[in-house]
Order: sequence, then structure tokens, then C-alpha cells
Amino acid sequence: MAVEACRRAMVDARVDAVDAVFVGNMMASEITGQSHLGPLVAAELGDGGCESVMVNAACASGAAAIRQAYLAVASGEHDTVIAVGVEKMTGTGRSQITRLLASAADYEREVKNHASFVGLNALLMQRYLHQYHLERHDFAKFAEVAHENALANPNARLRERVTPQIYLNCRMVSDPIALFDCCPTGDGAAAVVVSKRSRRKNAVHIRGSVSVSDTLSLQERGDPLWLRAAEESCRDALRQANRELNEIDFFEPHDAFTIMTVLSLEACGFAERGRGTEFAREVGIHLKGGLPLCTAGGLKARGHPVGATGAYQVVEAVQQLRGEAGPNQLDSPSVALTQSFGGTAATVVTHVLERG
Repeated sequence: MAVEACRRAMVDARVDAVDAVFVGNMMASEITGQSHLGPLVAAELGDGGCESVMVNAACASGAAAIRQAYLAVASGEHDTVIAVGVEKMTGTGRSQITRLLASAADYEREVKNHASFVGLNALLMQRYLHQYHLERHDFAKFAEVAHENALANPNARLRERVTPQIYLNCRMVSDPIALFDCCPTGDGAAAVVVSKRSRRKNAVHIRGSVSVSDTLSLQERGDPLWLRAAEESCRDALRQANRELNEIDFFEPHDAFTIMTVLSLEACGFAERGRGTEFAREVGIHLKGGLPLCTAGGLKARGHPVGATGAYQVVEAVQQLRGEAGPNQLDSPSVALTQSFGGTAATVVTHVLERG
């Protein structure tokens, strides 16, 4: 999958060879028994003599690989590099996948106490509902929009509409998180070529690239409902890009759970604290809304092959900025924001992309 994604990206970028290969992955050592993915992918591409490194930042691995590619080119070390995120998750038992996903949390404080990522996000959502006096139905819009956008995405796992009634009546997973509050996992790969000189007329520029970390465990944070790393990485990426928040045409958040989408909107500054769900209703997060989200379905409906997700977000944002998003194409977008989380936003990688 990684090699196929890289080859397609290189054809799209009109390059025959690269100076370095950065591979974002989280679970290959456990699931496939192969942990040294950098030289494996590079050799298959025919660039076995180049720099090749695997990057593991949990669920933000794909975005972290793109950031490493960006830094390699921006520093002048390399001219043209490729970053690919890849994950193989099918063919493995549910209990093992749950255990591996939980390894991105704090083992001593959370995992040893039987916390899963669904459980941790359920605690956040429960706290949010209580603190801001909301009900579960206030979160329905995020699932509804993501699934609607996934209908036109051939790579999406869940191409089916979700109505408010379907959302409310679906199976409970970990109260208050139900089935349509969660993203599906799966296999996937996505790749991006980063170069000083584009061979395309409609190349997209990386104007901002920032990675910030927070405490690994939720209990060590002063306020678990405030994603500090998301706030700081967004702020600094916008500063790098010399852009203001109101200039962002669409946002690709790490919507693994509906509660994370809400907390991301608030941390980045799009919505006031406690008003993320209100923002979705009143400003609009659909394709014609004030701030379109997850324009190809996001993690929620496209799926979450964890090591590949951050790269998928950038690829899908590039397609929008180049006018290649098909039925989901926005009206002449020029600036995009992507944000990828490792763990419960313990690692946050934010990119600002701009149409050339």
C-alpha cells in the first residue's frame, strides 16, 4: 500500500526519484512483525540508497512524516522528498487492535487501569455534556456531515447517510459515546511529495508546519477539556503562514470521535468554549457552510488507518485546493488547515496549506 501510494504521488508530482523517504506508521512492528519500514519502502521504490526513516507519533504519524519532509526540504538538506503514512489493521483481532491503540496513551496511569481510547474520549464527552449542560443529540451534526461528505469518496469506509434519528438510536459503545461518535479503523496509505521546485502549475504550498506536545495522560492536565497542544500548534502554524484564523477556507480536524472535533474547534479558536456544537449548527460545517469540515468524510467516515490518517488529511486538502475534489469541491478555496492528533492530543501536528 505504501509503495503504491508513493508511486501515484510521484507520477502526480512528475518526479522520477526522491532524495529521502519518510514513512509514518504506528503498529507495523506488532501487526506485521516489520518495524523497519523506511528502507523497505525506499528499496521497493528503487531509491534504496537515499535517506529513509520511519516516523512514529502514534495516530499523528502520517502528519509527522510530512512535517519531517517539510523540514528536510526547507532546511536545504534535500531538494525533493516523499512522505507516506501507512497502516495495516485488518486481519488482526479486535482485542489486539484495542490494546495497540491504547499504547498511545499513558501506560502507567491509564492503560494499566484498563482505559481504552474509547473510554478516555467517553470521559471527555461526559464531562463536556455535564459542564456545558448539553445532550447527546447536540453532537449529531458532526456525524451527519462527515457521512454525507464520504458518499462521494471512493476510499471511504462508511459511505452511508446518518440522520439525527439514526445517530440517536445507534448502539452505545461507552456511554455517552455511541457507534456514530466513533471512527472506523482499517487499512490505508497516502503519500505526499515535497519539493523546492514544483513541476506542476497548480502546486500547493506548505506555509505553516508546527508540532506541539502535551502531557500524555489526561489526569496531568489542568483542564482536560482544553487541548493546549492544538491551540498552540494552530496559533504558531498560522503565524508562520502569516494568516489569520478567519482566512481559513476549510478545516480537516482529527475527528476520531465527535468530542474531539468539538474540542478542536474550540482550541483552535473557531468557536468559543462550550459552543463547538452551536458553531456547527449556526455557522455551518457542511460543504456550503461557514467552515467546511472533513470534506472527504474525515476520520469519522473515510476511516482511520492510524499511521496514514495525517497524510490522508493533507492529500484531501491538496485535492480541494487544486480543484480536484469532484462532487465535494468547495468554491475556490485558497487556504486550508489540517490538524492531526497522537493519543488524546498529546502530540498535535498542524499544517497550513495554500493554493499556489
